Amino acid sequence: MPQPTDAHPGDSSAAAPTATRRPAAHGWLTGISAVTAGSMVANIAAYLLHIPAGRWLGPAAYGEFASLLAAQLALAVPALALQSVVARQMVRGSSRAQQRALGLRCVVIVAVLAAISAPILTVLLHTSATAAIASVMMAPVLVLLATEQGILQGQSRFGELALVIAGAGLAKVVPAVVVLAAGGSPGPALIGSAAGLLVATAAARLVVDLGARHDRDVEAGRSTGSLRAILAASQVQLVIVALSSLDLVVVRAVVDREQAGLYALGAVAAKVAFWLPQAIGLVAYPRLADPGQARAALRSALGGLVGIGVLVVAAAAVAAPLASVVVGAAYQPVEPLLWVFALQGAALAVLQVALLSAIARGRTRLAAVAWCAAAIELTLIATLAQTATGTITIAAGTAVITAAITATVALLGAGTRVDDRGGGALRSS
Repeated sequence: MPQPTDAHPGDSSAAAPTATRRPAAHGWLTGISAVTAGSMVANIAAYLLHIPAGRWLGPAAYGEFASLLAAQLALAVPALALQSVVARQMVRGSSRAQQRALGLRCVVIVAVLAAISAPILTVLLHTSATAAIASVMMAPVLVLLATEQGILQGQSRFGELALVIAGAGLAKVVPAVVVLAAGGSPGPALIGSAAGLLVATAAARLVVDLGARHDRDVEAGRSTGSLRAILAASQVQLVIVALSSLDLVVVRAVVDREQAGLYALGAVAAKVAFWLPQAIGLVAYPRLADPGQARAALRSALGGLVGIGVLVVAAAAVAAPLASVVVGAAYQPVEPLLWVFALQGAALAVLQVALLSAIARGRTRLAAVAWCAAAIELTLIATLAQTATGTITIAAGTAVITAAITATVALLGAGTRVDDRGGGALRSS
């Protein structure tokens, strides 16, 4: 796909289908820096939530809290998929109004799914109805937030996207910490998170509209994306969430509550390794949606992720003894496993970007590899894992193998795009 030229927007010779320019190499690095900073704020806040939660709730209640947060990720899948589709359509020339209309349609669907899932979570996770309802009520809000983030991402407005990510992360965590500090249980803490996120979503919309001068709306009838495209992206995002949280949910069924609590703390290391480099995928996405830049962008992104992953795994091994110092001596048994958790997270970060490239190109069948891996992991944990060590060994091994296979296939297919109707591949000239 050719890059936008310097011609006037009204010049028919500048026939680029994008609504905004894609960043040059130096702009891409600047975008990664900005989004990394915003993500760091949000993720540090999220990880700091686990410290008071683990200390104030104790291993048993903390295990319930962590499981509800993991289940919450599954309900966030439509939001993640929506952001990817909105960003892709903005790259292709859609407008803010069109994408917001699509987002509202998703809100209705997600609200229904959330209502259905609440009693299911109550039974599966052996938690109270209040806690389960509190964990699912955030899902529709996440959809609204994802729409605004997708607009910013697709327009390569990474500075503003970084502010929105940081603000949403703080708004989600601070109310929960306040509730926990006051002696609240997991349910009220999650309700506080949902309220904070709603405020952040309203602020994100304001940020997008204040920067509307960057948005060049297109004529009516330009492709807006569809629920079908979101469904296709959803199954890709769902398998990412499944592989990143499946072990944390299933471990409660195969080990005792104390072991599950230890595993939940170890999983924080996996989350750090998984989310720390997420800015790479966010910033690379507009280039991944362009067949002319896709292969180079994917190669650079994967290389960066592998490098960061090696550093994170090494850091987890060296800093492991600090875990019991920070959250208490009760968690000391998990310290030797922290580097394995970090390895799992680093591998999943590679897998995530490989699958994001599949969404960007409209070739979501690549997710079949990850779905098979998830089924194998679930079977092995349910039949063979009897301890926290056995569970994380299976989960980390599955993540590494799946990431290697998927990244290789994605690189071989980069540079082509399939349209939203699933037609033939469009190869850049």
